[in-house]
Amino acid sequence: MAVSIKKIALWTVGAAAIGAGFYYTFQEQPVPIDVAQITSGPMEVTIDADGVTRIRNVFEVSAPVSGTALRSPVDVGDFVLAGETVVAIIEPSQPVFLDSRSRLQAEAGVKEAEAALRLSELNIAAAEASYNYANDQYTRAKSLSDSGTLSPNALEEVELLQEQARTALVSALSERSLRLSSLERIKAMLIEPDTGEGAVDACCIEILAPIDGSILTVTSPSERAVMAGGPLVSIGLVDDLELVVDLLSTDVVNLAEGASAYVERWGGAGTLVAEVARIEPSAFTKISALGIAEQRVRVVLDINSSEEEYAALGDGFRVFVRVIEWRSDDVVQLPISALFRDGDSWMVFKVEDGMANSVPVEIGNRNASVAEVLGGITDGDTVITHPSDRISNGVLTVNRDDL
Repeated sequence: MAVSIKKIALWTVGAAAIGAGFYYTFQEQPVPIDVAQITSGPMEVTIDADGVTRIRNVFEVSAPVSGTALRSPVDVGDFVLAGETVVAIIEPSQPVFLDSRSRLQAEAGVKEAEAALRLSELNIAAAEASYNYANDQYTRAKSLSDSGTLSPNALEEVELLQEQARTALVSALSERSLRLSSLERIKAMLIEPDTGEGAVDACCIEILAPIDGSILTVTSPSERAVMAGGPLVSIGLVDDLELVVDLLSTDVVNLAEGASAYVERWGGAGTLVAEVARIEPSAFTKISALGIAEQRVRVVLDINSSEEEYAALGDGFRVFVRVIEWRSDDVVQLPISALFRDGDSWMVFKVEDGMANSVPVEIGNRNASVAEVLGGITDGDTVITHPSDRISNGVLTVNRDDL
């Protein structure tokens, strides 16, 4: 009898264990989830983009005349004073080398000019003889006229001949000057570079700095030939910086001048404060890293932080800018990770009594982490973030932090 009772007890315990196992196996297990609570607080929507620093006013110094720019007297980074510091020196250009044809033409031109000069000297000799003869004739005619032997009309004719001879002599002398200048001009064509011939006394033109500032660029530190208008150096104040950001045209339409911005990842500690100073009125096409043609608009910002905070920044430095498009001090908001689409509606899984319930929500402004809640849930509700495919309406859940 005792053995039978013992067997019955063992079978009962075994059956209970098996039953408990079946119950545990087939009972619905809660799904571990991550949750977040709906809160109210300040919220901002920003437009983020990479930008560069730029000196506000840069002065480009160019060559006023063509010539040879001597080795630069200044280096990049040198501080210059307006009207005092020489930033470039230009001297006359060297004559060019002549090829065989040009040299033969120039030499022939010299011979031609020398022959013309000799001819003009012969013309001068003939004109001087004619003038001397006319003077002698006038002297005799004057004596005869004074004695009454020669009529006044005849004297006037002799005087006219004298004037014509004088004019011919002056013309011959002028022609000789012309031929002499022509000979010198053609001889100058034969001057070779660095021969020292035909050197001018006025050596160089010294160009002074137009403003106080630092040398930003030197086009070439070495001696070189320059044309009038060619760039030499650029000058600017390195502490007079602004920021330039190229934003999508679809984002810019929501911005206005005066909008605040944050400057981050600029290399220094902390975040700088900036403000939109100017939005350019025209867009330009820029190819993105993915090869997509985008319409971009250049936006210029002023840095409002103290100069001491960003003293290490210079011209052309890279920064990361977040321009505030929208801001509110008190907004009901939920994490972006809690949202999912169901058709045309936004949905979230709201946790009530440990169960997930899908709830449609109406959202407004969004940024990279949170979205503005306009309806569907309220402050204090708990929602599931990053819901997996195991989550559905009515599923039993458990907070992963409670496991």
